[in-house]
Amino acid sequence: MRANFRMQRLFVETDITLDTPIAATADQFNYLVNVLRLAADAQVLVFNGRHGEWRARLAFPSRKKLMLEPVEQTRPQPEPSDLHYLFAPLKTGRLDYLVQKAVEMGAGLLQPVMTQHVQGKITSMDRLAANVIEAAEQCGILSVPPVMTPKKLGELLDGWPGDRRIIFCDEGDEGQNPVPILGAIRETRLALLIGPEGGFSEEERRMLRSLPFVTAIPLGPRILRADTAAVAALAIIQASIGDWR
Repeated sequence: MRANFRMQRLFVETDITLDTPIAATADQFNYLVNVLRLAADAQVLVFNGRHGEWRARLAFPSRKKLMLEPVEQTRPQPEPSDLHYLFAPLKTGRLDYLVQKAVEMGAGLLQPVMTQHVQGKITSMDRLAANVIEAAEQCGILSVPPVMTPKKLGELLDGWPGDRRIIFCDEGDEGQNPVPILGAIRETRLALLIGPEGGFSEEERRMLRSLPFVTAIPLGPRILRADTAAVAALAIIQASIGDWR
């Protein structure tokens, strides 16, 4: 069932059950009442990443308190995506874009990775989580991917489960076409690794290429910015071996 984009969508933390009112946060109150000018009995869509999507009615038990009353489930909760997205942090504005696009493209888990040439840093995990929620609200997504705490690349690889293949976007690869390489992958549990703005170091490239659970792919004949490469890689993976097939 496709998302309804004619109604406002809100993420809520609490459980959603029929006729059990949910207290709106201060930010939600301000947006729905002061910005959108919605009144009592207006309807919105709510979701929490666990119980599907529900149509909810606005109710005002007091002048400064807003309750969201679930009246009907509009979409059941789907199975979450199993594609893990591993990325080196970028500078703040581009990092926001990177996270939002990863959610839109179907990433099921976001893992920041600290590499030798990384230029950005994670200054706020709350900001990353807010970007995830914003993308889910705007794009009709019901499964909200978790954002993990940053890890150094070596630490991540040392504890990596061998049954999940890492697809490593190698800007130094001499090839141009990733499709045949991706078509040869037989594992269904996958992760995509995108490097920093400065690229992976030669030491990191050698380490990644030496691991049996890593597959290196090129991304065509052009040099792409890290945030562009992320969207391109997610698209080609979803189209060739992911959930676009």
